Amino acid sequence: MEGEEEEPPQEAAMEPGMTSEPAEVASREAPGEAQSMSDMDAFNLLLEVKLKRRRERPALPHTVTELVAEDGSRVYVVGTAHFSDDSKRDVVKTIRAVQPDVVVVELCQYRVSMLKMDERTLLHEAKEISLEKLQQAVRQNGVMSGLMQMLLLKVSAHITEQLGMAPGGEFREAFKEASKVPFCKFHLGDRPIPVTFKRAIAALSFWQKVKLAWGLCFLSDPISKDDVEKCKQKDLLEQMMAEMIGEFPDLHRTIVSERDIYLTYMLRQAARRLELPRSSDAEPRKCIPSVVVGVVGMGHVPGIEKNWSTELNIQEIMTVPPPSISGRVSRLAVKAAFVGLMGYSLYWLGRRTGSLVLALPAVQGCLRRASAILPKK
Repeated sequence: MEGEEEEPPQEAAMEPGMTSEPAEVASREAPGEAQSMSDMDAFNLLLEVKLKRRRERPALPHTVTELVAEDGSRVYVVGTAHFSDDSKRDVVKTIRAVQPDVVVVELCQYRVSMLKMDERTLLHEAKEISLEKLQQAVRQNGVMSGLMQMLLLKVSAHITEQLGMAPGGEFREAFKEASKVPFCKFHLGDRPIPVTFKRAIAALSFWQKVKLAWGLCFLSDPISKDDVEKCKQKDLLEQMMAEMIGEFPDLHRTIVSERDIYLTYMLRQAARRLELPRSSDAEPRKCIPSVVVGVVGMGHVPGIEKNWSTELNIQEIMTVPPPSISGRVSRLAVKAAFVGLMGYSLYWLGRRTGSLVLALPAVQGCLRRASAILPKK
């Protein structure tokens, strides 16, 4: 059976709104050629304002890495800690300084909802791991991948509970700031979660899965905000994961290294020369280098730098391998254990309930009357 191949998402997942000035200018003009020229004038005005704000050599935070594409386009990669106020400030400062044409964040379409939730709702959602979430994860990713996803969510919930801070604040800040920059597009740059988890599970043997699950289940070390900032050179969540999965190089490859490749590919796709609109077909085409801001976990920055100038083929890392024999056996074992546990629980619950009901005085009285009425043998 051939491996299942997932198509990479579209480059531009969302586009925050541009300033309202072009529409206002256009609405004051008559239709036809005059309105077309008015649109062009408005565009040129906004572009001029944007380029004036964009500095040639902006003073950027030390967490920013600058990469240059072959066509001269520039990419500013902001390495962040996912639970850090400093990271949010770094993102805001960078976007305001360079006035990018595209902002790329380490999110996929399955996690995009966090961009529009408020901090209080996200804090509650991050701490709450319910049966409904487990069922959704299992339906989306399969039994083993779904369980692994819930265990990783437990790690994130543990950090959230310790710090009282919802994850992904730097992505929400990036989304807000991108909406304030004229003509700035917003791209989702991470590989879809189902692909990552299915490839991660396929890379492990049955006992490796059990060992990893055990480590994730009993994670309870306290974490302080100082610990987060100390981990600024390596993202806290990914550092904790690296410590737990250090024995499993294949798991590190699928969760970190392959996503480094995917993020690099998406940043390079975003960093393409921009063709400026023309007032007429007779006007020659004019292109300018683009400016891109990437917002990713600090642990991905070295991999992005390493892969920046290499040939990349993401089709290979988007393919979900067919389940192995051990994988099928483990899935059957998990399902059998779940069904057996549910059956035993129902049996025990029924037996216990029956004993409690029979012990009630009213029921005892009914039984005595029934035994008195029934004829004796």
